[in-house]
Amino acid sequence: QVHSLLSKCRHLVAHPIPLYSVDTVFRYITMAAMLRSTVSLKASFNGSKVEQKNVKAAASRSFKTVASLKAIKEAGKTAAASLAATAFLVGGANALTFNELQNLTYLQVKGTGVANTCPVIEGSASPLSLRAGNYKVGKMCLEPTSFKVKEESQFKSGEEEFVDTKLMTRLTYTLDEISGSLSVGGNGDITFTEEDGIDYAAVTVQLPGGERVPFLFSVKELVAKGNSNQFGGDFSVPSYRGATFLDPKGRGAATGYDNAVALPAASDAEEFEKENIKSNAVLKGSAVFNVAKFDAATGEVAGVFESIQPSDTDMGAKAPKDIKITGLWYGQIS
Repeated sequence: QVHSLLSKCRHLVAHPIPLYSVDTVFRYITMAAMLRSTVSLKASFNGSKVEQKNVKAAASRSFKTVASLKAIKEAGKTAAASLAATAFLVGGANALTFNELQNLTYLQVKGTGVANTCPVIEGSASPLSLRAGNYKVGKMCLEPTSFKVKEESQFKSGEEEFVDTKLMTRLTYTLDEISGSLSVGGNGDITFTEEDGIDYAAVTVQLPGGERVPFLFSVKELVAKGNSNQFGGDFSVPSYRGATFLDPKGRGAATGYDNAVALPAASDAEEFEKENIKSNAVLKGSAVFNVAKFDAATGEVAGVFESIQPSDTDMGAKAPKDIKITGLWYGQIS
């Protein structure tokens, strides 16, 4: 049904119609958008994984050229063509440039998943080339395409390995609007320091056995060093729960009971110590960023990243698991 409606829109682009028929085109577009949202919701409830791509495949997305968008823009001289372009933007949300994303309205973004994607750079690839000095990085965005959790092997003598997971969180896990400072040395070495932005997001994944693993996807306080091709470093991972969070027995780090009041005689037992003494300590993770593309005219830079960080510790009650996150990143250098 979606393809049928969009085919009608393509026909209207090829055969422009008077302005009084705009309502008809808008109805087609609205129906197509609603059907797409319905399909994506069904996929989420069926437990579809986050987009399964390896790093190489993810990098190719940064180079994707949206030919259909260009064709529609050229044909968008009538109101019907303009509305048809809206339908294609809703459907082609997987590869939009920064300017194209900025030109979308709230209704064009709502329910499409576009808000959870990072911009891409069109055109041919070029290496990152900057003169020595200090720069600012803004509009930085990190879009994960894969979450893996380190688990024990199913075999007795096997080593721990990262296993695929099923994403349980809706499309709210992309980090965006991150800013920081970038210094370039005379020998080409660079240092990036993260300063502000939406630099952490709560995510929950499910292991093949059914266990759910919550964690904060983070690049908070990242200090990455390297060269124009690759740079990386450590970052902070805040506690998944805050100091004022109370567990089911009313215990917390900064407020609440000191122990489970239903067990007064055994309140100080060693086996309950981890549950009684709450900890919201900040842990550490590490990330590596590869530069795949740079546009000297606009200062846009994009590539792929991979990070390894700890999961939630239930405020110190359990040992964290290692989470491997791979995906795409984008930023603007000025």
